Amino acid sequence: MEVEIPSRLLEKWAREDEEFRRIRRRCADWDFINKQPPHIKAALIYFIERGDRYVAAQIAGLSLDEFNELRKQAKIPVVI
Repeated sequence: MEVEIPSRLLEKWAREDEEFRRIRRRCADWDFINKQPPHIKAALIYFIERGDRYVAAQIAGLSLDEFNELRKQAKIPVVI
């Protein structure tokens, strides 16, 4: 069964995603992020851009709890 999502709702979600991304970028401690090993830096940037902790933790090779601690050190907020 396929459900059609109204375009105005899709547009609203896209605007929210962009706003959340801007907040994560603005709050992030870029000096901290840029000093990390490549895989950790990539995971933090992925989280900033996508907001997906689960995939970011996999990229970093960390548990979700370990990645969350790293996210806090990098001052990247979880925006809901």
